[in-house]
Amino acid sequence: MPRYADEPRLTAGEKTEVAYYVARMAKRGIAGEHVYQGDLERKVERVIDRARKREERDAKKNSAGK
Repeated sequence: MPRYADEPRLTAGEKTEVAYYVARMAKRGIAGEHVYQGDLERKVERVIDRARKREERDAKKNSAGK
Protein backbone atom coordinates (compact mmCIF):
# COMPACT_ATOMS: atom_id res chain seq x y z
CA MET A 1 0.00 0.00 0.00
CA PRO A 2 1.35 3.46 -0.86
CA ARG A 3 2.55 5.62 2.02
CA TYR A 4 0.70 8.70 0.83
CA ALA A 5 -2.55 9.09 -1.07
CA ASP A 6 -0.83 10.57 -4.13
CA GLU A 7 1.81 7.81 -4.36
CA PRO A 8 1.13 5.23 -7.05
CA ARG A 9 1.64 1.52 -6.57
CA LEU A 10 4.84 0.50 -8.34
CA THR A 11 5.29 -2.65 -10.35
CA ALA A 12 8.26 -4.92 -9.67
CA GLY A 13 10.13 -3.42 -12.62
CA GLU A 14 9.46 0.13 -11.44
CA LYS A 15 10.62 -0.74 -7.92
CA THR A 16 13.80 -2.19 -9.38
CA GLU A 17 14.42 0.95 -11.44
CA VAL A 18 13.91 3.21 -8.41
CA ALA A 19 16.17 1.02 -6.25
CA TYR A 20 18.88 1.19 -8.91
CA TYR A 21 18.73 4.99 -9.07
CA VAL A 22 18.70 5.29 -5.28
CA ALA A 23 21.77 3.04 -5.08
CA ARG A 24 23.53 5.25 -7.62
CA MET A 25 22.59 8.31 -5.55
CA ALA A 26 24.03 6.65 -2.45
CA LYS A 27 27.25 5.89 -4.30
CA ARG A 28 27.50 9.51 -5.41
CA GLY A 29 26.72 10.59 -1.85
CA ILE A 30 29.77 8.69 -0.65
CA ALA A 31 31.86 10.64 -3.14
CA GLY A 32 30.97 13.89 -1.46
CA GLU A 33 28.30 16.19 -0.22
CA HIS A 34 28.50 18.55 -3.18
CA VAL A 35 28.12 15.95 -5.95
CA TYR A 36 25.26 16.71 -8.36
CA GLN A 37 22.39 14.21 -8.14
CA GLY A 38 19.62 16.11 -9.87
CA ASP A 39 19.75 13.90 -12.95
CA LEU A 40 19.06 10.78 -10.90
CA GLU A 41 16.33 12.50 -8.91
CA ARG A 42 14.60 13.45 -12.19
CA LYS A 43 14.83 9.83 -13.37
CA VAL A 44 13.13 8.63 -10.18
CA GLU A 45 10.41 11.26 -10.63
CA ARG A 46 9.87 10.08 -14.22
CA VAL A 47 9.38 6.49 -13.05
CA ILE A 48 6.85 7.64 -10.44
CA ASP A 49 5.04 9.85 -12.96
CA ARG A 50 4.87 6.95 -15.40
CA ALA A 51 3.36 4.76 -12.64
CA ARG A 52 0.77 7.48 -11.88
CA LYS A 53 -0.25 7.65 -15.54
CA ARG A 54 -0.46 3.86 -15.71
CA GLU A 55 -2.73 3.78 -12.64
CA GLU A 56 -4.98 6.49 -14.09
CA ARG A 57 -5.19 4.65 -17.41
CA ASP A 58 -6.00 1.37 -15.66
CA ALA A 59 -8.64 3.04 -13.49
CA LYS A 60 -10.33 4.52 -16.57
CA LYS A 61 -10.19 1.18 -18.35
CA ASN A 62 -11.67 -0.65 -15.36
CA SER A 63 -14.44 1.90 -14.81
CA ALA A 64 -15.38 1.89 -18.50
CA GLY A 65 -15.64 -1.89 -18.55
CA LYS A 66 -18.17 -2.03 -15.70
